[in-house]
Amino acid sequence: MILLNNGPKEWDEIKQILKVTSTGMLPQVKILEEEHLIERAGKQFSLTSMGRVLTAHMTPLIRTMDVFDKNKKFWQDHNLDALPIELLMDIGDLGNYQILETADEEIFGISAFLDNINKARTLTGISHTVHPRFPDFFLNLAKKRVKMSLILTPGVFKIIQEKYRHLLNEGLKLKSADVYVLKEDVKFSNITTDTYFSLSLFYNNGVFDSKHDVISYDPSAREWGNRLFSYYLNRAEKIEADD
Repeated sequence: MILLNNGPKEWDEIKQILKVTSTGMLPQVKILEEEHLIERAGKQFSLTSMGRVLTAHMTPLIRTMDVFDKNKKFWQDHNLDALPIELLMDIGDLGNYQILETADEEIFGISAFLDNINKARTLTGISHTVHPRFPDFFLNLAKKRVKMSLILTPGVFKIIQEKYRHLLNEGLKLKSADVYVLKEDVKFSNITTDTYFSLSLFYNNGVFDSKHDVISYDPSAREWGNRLFSYYLNRAEKIEADD
């Protein structure tokens, strides 16, 4: 039914795409026809109106199941409650994601992460952690006129103020950069650019997972990341540069 949601298909085409035999498919097709969910015209099959309605509700469920089934243990081991429920309900939008794993020998290595966002033209992010390379890296992006908006947790903002205040102030004076601070903590980090999406989570035991990032290049994942940023932007206060 999901296959037919993209348009009518002929019998042989359906068999080829689904990799099934006529013997295996025929009983299922008969049931769908009897339930008036699909119909045929000659060799061509298409969804009925009832079939289109049902498939519209099935597709998000299957996309969500695909996300969880692809790396079931990863999702079981991490704190998903940290994500807003309205975003969690649409986690199927992550699409064809990957789990980027940092080798044990480079447990604090972030080179792959920085490489993925180094060519960004636009960038939004929510940061729960501070790596020593972050302040200079993001300042240089802003200097290259990358349109950037970052939301910091209270703990991250305190560290930035204490250790990198001059870099923060320099960045805030650039028209391309905006920085915000949340009033309360969040237990994840996220970056979304015009080509890339990344999400870092905590384990269920409260420890930050510094070795694994969920990454995706799908447009739907980037849209999900932008929605996540907008959700917290409404709960954050903009930081202004010192005079």
